Amino acid sequence: MNYLEHHLALLNHLRSVLAALGEAEQVPEDNHALFLERFDALLEALRGQPEDAMYLGQELIVQVFHRYPQIAHLIPRDLLWFFGGDCLHYMPDEEIELFQQLDERRFIAEQHGLDFDWVQEKQLLALPEDAARH
Repeated sequence: MNYLEHHLALLNHLRSVLAALGEAEQVPEDNHALFLERFDALLEALRGQPEDAMYLGQELIVQVFHRYPQIAHLIPRDLLWFFGGDCLHYMPDEEIELFQQLDERRFIAEQHGLDFDWVQEKQLLALPEDAARH
């Protein structure tokens, strides 16, 4: 699964959580349906022109924190890093450093034409300092 596909999968999962909130009538329906439409537009834009969708992604992820605080803990941290900008305000410095290291490893792998497994590399970097690493 490539970098973009990984994040699309995370967004699809987050969308299903948001949809479930509406179905459980835990949010006001009037604006919720419109928000889901914008979320769907983001997914479509990412499949077509990912670079052009980044600002919309930042905006929607930040809105999830404000509109749906009850699910803030369910927002994948990878999405905060992926969209960057205002989303980074929700990440502690240590976490930002971890994602910077991940991105550096990804860029090096891409430069050398190597496959890069974002999830596996993230798990390796998250190991305690004294744990064995590859």
